[in-house]
Amino acid sequence: MSAPDRFGPALRRMIAVVLLGGIMGILDGSMVLVAVRTIADDLDASPGAVGWAATAYLLAVVTTVPVGAWAADRYGGKRLWLVGLVVFFAGSLGSALAPGLGALVASRVLQGVGAGVLDPLMLTLLARAAGPARAGRVMGIMGIVGSAGPVAGPVLGGALLQALDWRWLFLVNIPIVVAAFALAVRVLAPDAPAGRTPGPRLDVLGVALVGPGVSAVVLGLSRIEQEHTALAWSVLVPLGLATALLGGYTAHALRRTAPLVDLRLLARPGVAASLLAAGTNGLATFAALFGLPLFFQQVHGATPTAAGLLLAPLGAASMLAMPVSGRLSDRLGSRRVAVAGGVVALAAAVLLAVQPGSGDAAVAVLGTAVLGLGLGAVGAPAIGAVFRTVPPESAAQGSALLYMVNQLGAALGIATTALLVGTAPATGATTAEFRPAFWLLAAGVLVGIAAGAALPGRPRPAPVAA
Repeated sequence: MSAPDRFGPALRRMIAVVLLGGIMGILDGSMVLVAVRTIADDLDASPGAVGWAATAYLLAVVTTVPVGAWAADRYGGKRLWLVGLVVFFAGSLGSALAPGLGALVASRVLQGVGAGVLDPLMLTLLARAAGPARAGRVMGIMGIVGSAGPVAGPVLGGALLQALDWRWLFLVNIPIVVAAFALAVRVLAPDAPAGRTPGPRLDVLGVALVGPGVSAVVLGLSRIEQEHTALAWSVLVPLGLATALLGGYTAHALRRTAPLVDLRLLARPGVAASLLAAGTNGLATFAALFGLPLFFQQVHGATPTAAGLLLAPLGAASMLAMPVSGRLSDRLGSRRVAVAGGVVALAAAVLLAVQPGSGDAAVAVLGTAVLGLGLGAVGAPAIGAVFRTVPPESAAQGSALLYMVNQLGAALGIATTALLVGTAPATGATTAEFRPAFWLLAAGVLVGIAAGAALPGRPRPAPVAA
């Protein structure tokens, strides 16, 4: 193993501390979903109203991300990381102690702001510390947490609800955040002195356009799942608003010297392809996370708990593939590894789509595992390619773009899958009702393969000094 490929003790400690600080933000996005009915009964509210606690968290995360990228450049990564942990701590404590639904939603917004700072900053800190030569390997390690979160969140939430009150879904964060804060103070590299040249001023108009614009897209797409149609006013109004806001931001960003999120980065070779590969991978992953549990329940008669366990092979296979594919992408280039992973995922999607009748549960579980293997093999090279193609000084901007694209892909994957399987009967369904969703999954993977073919190839060796 060459020296640049080896992690030193300092970098290993930093990776562990950053992942500890970011893991609860990843888990909380899905962990609370299993407690909607329990919280509704305890707070004397409807499940639909309690659902806003989850929606408010997601919208707060997406709205905060672009501002966090600016703050990381202006105030430094370590300072912002500690601030994000404090805000997430306050939101978690407020959620645990909330006396009513209003206080719970407000605390979840605060918690989402903290997660919106931590999630993309986690990428930025690791990318800066590792450098382009080791970006794939570091993102592969981070991908273990990212792959486990959506699958492990509901399982962990369900286990906590079996033994404890729903408030422990938030109280469990407290000791973890305290430990993460104490370790970050000691381990993370200090920021530049306070007297350094400050970065650009906050693009206030950009904040008013891009954060709400992306949030409106996510909100509109999430309403498709609930309305079972894309033509409802609750869908069309947010999407129309998003079009106006994001169109206005695009015109604004291309005129401004230092916009909140610099869209000119997309013109750099490989950046747009890397983001497209990561976004379609997010679409395919969340389409599978949403559609496969319904498939196991409605076609094979599994209980919700059993359906969650049958989904576990997807997360486990992705966790295994992420670090391996990340290491390989550092040596072979992102292109080969991402395309190979996409081909594996495409084969799995086709296998799920062509099952006859009610299919075979064992074949479906095999397809689920192979799908996770392929998607995991795409994730780390695609994310690593983003940080190989953006300039080092734009790492925070790249993180913001990557996170927003991934969230939009996830929302689109869930919304379209919900629309396609909405007419399937709750019991006694066949593969035929789910086949369009599986073909959609295959189409998303196919677009990802095309984007992967435009990723950077084998890195050139550094010239040897005379």
